[in-house]
Amino acid sequence: MTDAAYDSPAPSVEKTRTRRPAGAPAPLLAPLRDPRYGQIAAQALLISFGVLALGFNLSPLAALAAAAGALVAEYLGRWAQGRAFDPLSPLITAGSLTLLFRAEPLWLFALAGLLAVGSKFLIRMGGRHIFNPAALSLFILPLTFGGAWLSPGQWGALGLAAIAIAGVGSVVAGRAARLDTTLAFLAAWAALSFGRALYFGDPMSIPIHQLQSGAILVFAFFMISDPATTPPTRAGRILHAVAVAGLGFWLQTSWITNIGPVWALIFAAPLVGVLRIVAQPRPKET
Repeated sequence: MTDAAYDSPAPSVEKTRTRRPAGAPAPLLAPLRDPRYGQIAAQALLISFGVLALGFNLSPLAALAAAAGALVAEYLGRWAQGRAFDPLSPLITAGSLTLLFRAEPLWLFALAGLLAVGSKFLIRMGGRHIFNPAALSLFILPLTFGGAWLSPGQWGALGLAAIAIAGVGSVVAGRAARLDTTLAFLAAWAALSFGRALYFGDPMSIPIHQLQSGAILVFAFFMISDPATTPPTRAGRILHAVAVAGLGFWLQTSWITNIGPVWALIFAAPLVGVLRIVAQPRPKET
């Protein structure tokens, strides 16, 4: 999910910020026009929908623990950099974790938030963090701790859940100026699902059922669409999304993992760096 944590604001976020006098303290919270408020609200609605309507076995303390770990890491990281604390981005990361991550004991939720946001400040190249924070935590913890796992099937294939996730997520991704990434990923995933069904002679009900997966939509709207870890150009974002879909589909259908897109997003992170370099304007010849 967007992730979605932001290391640097998306263009739409930048426009909401106003200049302040030199020496004036930075405000704790961004203006209400900041689209990250919409993302946090969308995640809160989806988590509530999952618990109340779909019966998720999720304690409120787990969500609070993930948020606490993320906020602590953000505070310490920004303090080390001499930057003002901004709670919005770590809350988005914590929301993305809460949508898919499950663990016992409870402290693993706090560790998930701490690891995810901490990676933004510790694993960097060219002044940017390399990995999607939530995806990195979702990748590492289930491989490291027996009490940590991801629950992509918890959303089921309920049409209502899929519509709710897609409807809320589309608004969020659109305001974050990364809707092209979401749509490219979903289109590529759909093409691969139907193509595989045709190749093996499976009924079309199988890929249709797979495309109603809430986990795939959560990933598409709240993780791969993170502006800080996607290429700067539309062509680059589409290429990156298709690459993640292809690799993730292979990982998942090969039964290597049941969360192929999350693994693929980690493995494809170097591609974003390459596409950023390609997108840089070349110096004019004199």
